[in-house]
Amino acid sequence: MTQMRAMIAPNKGKLRGIAARAPYDAIMGRVLPPDGVSFRPDTIGGVTGWWCEPENAQPHAAVLHAHGGWFTWGSGKSFRHLVGHIARSARISAFVPDYRLAPEHPFPAALEDVHASYLGLVESGVQSIALSGDSAGGNLTLALLALITAQSPANNATFGAVVLSPVTDLAMTGRSWESRANADPFFMREQAEELVRGYLGGRDAADHTASPLYGDLAGLPPIRVHVGDDEVLLEDSLRYVERAVAAGVDAKVDVWEGMAHGFVGSIGRLDAATAALGAIGAFLATRFAVSRSA
Repeated sequence: MTQMRAMIAPNKGKLRGIAARAPYDAIMGRVLPPDGVSFRPDTIGGVTGWWCEPENAQPHAAVLHAHGGWFTWGSGKSFRHLVGHIARSARISAFVPDYRLAPEHPFPAALEDVHASYLGLVESGVQSIALSGDSAGGNLTLALLALITAQSPANNATFGAVVLSPVTDLAMTGRSWESRANADPFFMREQAEELVRGYLGGRDAADHTASPLYGDLAGLPPIRVHVGDDEVLLEDSLRYVERAVAAGVDAKVDVWEGMAHGFVGSIGRLDAATAALGAIGAFLATRFAVSRSA
């Protein structure tokens, strides 16, 4: 981790605006591809994206993963290796939609697209769905989870969600924006504020559909959160899980000591990444087993 910090420190806070899309995709392209997983493009619910399909995947089940990138960067293609590891660990095929990006398409365009992909999976005959997402994608995942739970609590195909370092508070009121400002090797407050403004397009940062921390969390299915201890986004995870537990949700957060944002993508380089993927796969496998028996 010390070696990784030394490499990335000179570029801290420098990924900004749409100009950062190509270098960001290049960073995600360095994730080692998983063995035994095939990839193919597809369109689900009118939204293009990529399937990550492990060998011997369970039928009639899927993971819908919303990729990260501060709502401005990233794609299904660039995230397919990371999501492929999640799919392989759970033995469930996963779809990564290419939701519309800000600032060209501000809130709620991205949420509308992941919702359309979810409905497309249901309409295609997928009987059990788990949601996952990382960073900004974690925001979209938790917002979608609340949306579909509120719309159809008695007829919900979603049995759980896993999020990695989710952005839950676009008002950025968490203490870790200050307490982890030096420890976080990637992000600076000014940089994040600029990206959030581009995403919100003038909408209220405390809108619960934009910031899941402020929503009604009662009735949500089980949620697991993984976050590094050296992240400015640490409090976004801790406070969300605290509120979820208070609302009666089976929610848990694992805080990974010494880890920075996106550490799960360092498969083959960090033992913590392997351990986190194992925990994610075990949780998802358990939730799909529950869905089959329901």
